[in-house]
Amino acid sequence: MPTCVDGHTSVAEDFCDVCGSPIGEPPPSAAGATVQAPQHCPACAAPISGRFCEACGHDSALPPPAEQAPPAVTAWTAVIAADRAFYQRVLAREGPDTVDFPDYFPERRILLDQEVTLIGRRNPDKGVDPQIDLALHPADRGVSTQHAVLRLRETGLTITDIGSTNGTSLNGSDDRLPEGQETPLADGDRIHVGAWTTITVLRS
Repeated sequence: MPTCVDGHTSVAEDFCDVCGSPIGEPPPSAAGATVQAPQHCPACAAPISGRFCEACGHDSALPPPAEQAPPAVTAWTAVIAADRAFYQRVLAREGPDTVDFPDYFPERRILLDQEVTLIGRRNPDKGVDPQIDLALHPADRGVSTQHAVLRLRETGLTITDIGSTNGTSLNGSDDRLPEGQETPLADGDRIHVGAWTTITVLRS
């Protein structure tokens, strides 16, 4: 039977069944011993003395494991715009109102990097400071102080109306979301709040 470098008898002919040392090289004599270069694990590069790495358990007789790409990180962005089509639907449904469509409203983009993002209007007296603040000029006065919340879940993004006065709807629908009901969102979905504000959520 083959003998490993440490003198163990082995059934396997490549690495010792007892200690994992390579087969076929006689043990060096005490006087003329040759110092061998240390071996390293092909998987984690830790020093090894036998077949199996004590750090990660990799079998050195096998090739190193293939490198795995890091998981893709999903990011969501809210794009806030004045939506005239939505405004016209609100007027047709509610009748004439004192809320005017703004002459100028620069599009705003907000990265949704928190677990919960409040949509509303800032009110220092009530201690309300929403991440998506629609009280900025020109303010949409149809938006409640605490209107709705966006939540980042493992499965994606959701929207929940939290008891707003004028409701929350999606994608051009006049049907309002039930209060307190968490609704999943998809890339490109449009959230309608207030009298003319549409928030489009984009995934990247």
